[in-house]
Amino acid sequence: MKAIKAVLLTLCLTITSQPQAQRIKDVASIQGVRANQLIGYGLVVGLPGTGEQSPFTEQSFRTMLTNFGISLDPNTKPKIKNVAAVAVHAELPPFTKPGQRIDITVSSVGEASSLQGGTLLQTFLKGVDGNVYAVAQGSLIVNGFGAQGLDGSKIVINTPTVGRIPNGALVEQSVPSGFANGDTLTLNLHYPDFSTAKRLADTINERLGAQPEKGYSIATPLDAASVRVSAPRDVGQRVGFLATLENFEFEPGQAPARVVINSRTGTIVIGQDVRLLPAAITHGGLTVTIAENQQVSQPNALGQGDTVVTTQSIVDVDLADSRMFKFEPGVTLDQLVRAVNEVGAAPGDLMAILEALRQAGALRGELVVI
Repeated sequence: MKAIKAVLLTLCLTITSQPQAQRIKDVASIQGVRANQLIGYGLVVGLPGTGEQSPFTEQSFRTMLTNFGISLDPNTKPKIKNVAAVAVHAELPPFTKPGQRIDITVSSVGEASSLQGGTLLQTFLKGVDGNVYAVAQGSLIVNGFGAQGLDGSKIVINTPTVGRIPNGALVEQSVPSGFANGDTLTLNLHYPDFSTAKRLADTINERLGAQPEKGYSIATPLDAASVRVSAPRDVGQRVGFLATLENFEFEPGQAPARVVINSRTGTIVIGQDVRLLPAAITHGGLTVTIAENQQVSQPNALGQGDTVVTTQSIVDVDLADSRMFKFEPGVTLDQLVRAVNEVGAAPGDLMAILEALRQAGALRGELVVI
């Protein structure tokens, strides 16, 4: 019984709670108000011999020295084992203004073994339009660690070729936003659902005194993902309007009946509305054991023949008792999970059972494999 409970707790996460009221800010975002990705290419210096001697690192190093007025002989190959070429990326939050700072992540793009102890030199971070929006520089924080012996053996903990610099980039220009444009704003649901969009619009109209039945609506659902809301034109009033609006609470629609399976980790999540049609499941355990025994064959008493090593293979098959479970119409999630775990199904077996139920048309719910 304890084993059954352990399987139930570790393999299947069941969602049985009823929908609860949530704030609008937790289920929707404002269209056009979003973060922007930035990327750059730079050099990390000051490494304790863990850098690289790659062609693009050498080229970048020569270009940097040229910018400082230092010229190297083209035939001279500098030793730059304390330098590494890196890619720098960051996310520029919405409404970020020039002079503010953002976090950056630095990753080696060559053969550097570690960025521990390195310093990132001034690196321009560009957006998708090619414009520079931030400049990064600073000392790296690297959580990984690596060590290598003379015989080639080595140990690596975490990832020493990736580091972060908190507040490592200074924003140079902000990204234009359409937040203050027009007479309306559009709220986009994180998880599109027609019922949720309708309830969201109804809640806003009710709380703000609108009367859709008389032709006066503040919020209008556009589709399963979007709700258009009339908003003041004045920026200050619009901010206050949204500060009030985003804290309204309502009950989103119930999620669709769905079974989600992560085939890599064996995690299985079953939604509360999953149902079974009449079905029967049989589960049997098949164990195959193969043993290889080495035997020495000696010559006979007359000395004829050679001493050889032979292999004797033993194959044993054990078929455990099979049990069949019958499900009546309208079986609930709780009954499904209990029955499947009673047969002692491992994660792989449970996935196979659910897939077979879907193929048989007995599983009332969507099966999603990630």
